[in-house]
Amino acid sequence: MTTFRALNVTALDRDAFIETFGGIYEHAPWIAARAYDMGVDESLNEVETLRERMARILDEADHEAQLSVIRAHPDLAGKAAVAGELTDSSRREQAGAGIDQCSPEEFAEFERLNNAYKKRFGFPFIIAVAGLDRYAILEAFRTRIEHDRETERRTALVQAHRIAANRLVQMT
Repeated sequence: MTTFRALNVTALDRDAFIETFGGIYEHAPWIAARAYDMGVDESLNEVETLRERMARILDEADHEAQLSVIRAHPDLAGKAAVAGELTDSSRREQAGAGIDQCSPEEFAEFERLNNAYKKRFGFPFIIAVAGLDRYAILEAFRTRIEHDRETERRTALVQAHRIAANRLVQMT
């Protein structure tokens, strides 16, 4: 199991815990707050244990709370990215996939797909971009836009969990 090397989770008070882990799920510090409120012990120094707890909190949340987490994600190569308004984590993740290097035609396709996807589903396209390049992301976009709303909502939650897991691992 992977542990947090430079961080002793059990030594954090509630505010520090939320400050440290509140951005693991995009703009959803309530998940970290609930994770802390469930009790902090040595097991939370294991990345997998904390990941499982936070994922369970989101999975057990009501439909509207889940959608709020999904809706908090920025569009890929969207206006927030162009304007430099992404969270540090989102900026690094998108840059790591080469999204910041899109040609004007690719940016236009991202914009077209972002708009069509949000119109169809009512929330932004979410994908864990780690290990993917912009071509694979565009292909996933084109495929997933054909899903029904419930399938895509569930897929978005799975992707949000993957993003959260990647963010936790980066803290080790």
